Amino acid sequence: MSPDGQPVRGSPAGLVVDLSPDDRFDLHVHDRHQLALAARGVLVMTVGRTSWVLPPTRALWLPAGVAHSVAVSGQTTMLTIYVEPARCPLRWEAPTVVDAAGLVRELVAHLSRETLPVQERQRAEAVLWDVIVALPAATLSPPLPVDDRARQVAEGLLADPTDRRSLSAWGRTVGASERTLARLFTAETGMGFERWRSTARLAAALPLLAAGAPVGTTAHRVGYTTPSAFVAAFRREIGTTPADYFRRGLGRSGGGHPVVPTGRIEAWSKA
Repeated sequence: MSPDGQPVRGSPAGLVVDLSPDDRFDLHVHDRHQLALAARGVLVMTVGRTSWVLPPTRALWLPAGVAHSVAVSGQTTMLTIYVEPARCPLRWEAPTVVDAAGLVRELVAHLSRETLPVQERQRAEAVLWDVIVALPAATLSPPLPVDDRARQVAEGLLADPTDRRSLSAWGRTVGASERTLARLFTAETGMGFERWRSTARLAAALPLLAAGAPVGTTAHRVGYTTPSAFVAAFRREIGTTPADYFRRGLGRSGGGHPVVPTGRIEAWSKA
């Protein structure tokens, strides 16, 4: 895979790659469509400033020509397939999260075999196009304020989501009144301060949950005083509970420190 972002050509139609927590693929592109998932562990795939945290029940479709990077959380096995655009009926022009449970998962595992005969591959692909389903996404991407004072608050909370200081207390730190900061957050991010903080905490929680951290542990590590408050916020923003979101019991990472992407994080919402 090219480290300079140039197209990667000549790769097999399918690959199985074992990755350790320190492994990653830097920014690169493919001249074919790609569908990738984790057979175990957690993939973190990034395009621009958007990152997708993918447990084994989710896969990411990447159109040909889209520059992306790949990181992992814990010991991870990545299954990936590549498809020539000319023989693919899907017309998804942007990265798309898909449901990787059930038959889709088995088909990707089958297609990731490098030695799969061409005709067998084409038959399996035809079934995949029939059963693959895109999932609606909720964006957990708290935008940063422009004003330096409000931006200091936002960056402080992104660096430490457990910081429970009130907006008034933050105002004393950055030299602005509570009312001014509240107005700036609403005007420059499109959301009030408390919702902005909640969104930032949930974005920080996704990699932890995907890596197998219990809900209670995750809640504490991202600044919630109780698991119930965390679950309520999760349901309010994403439309389901953390347990349903990750469908517990399907594969987990083998430990290690979760990757916490920066920028925008996409989460699939309940249809």
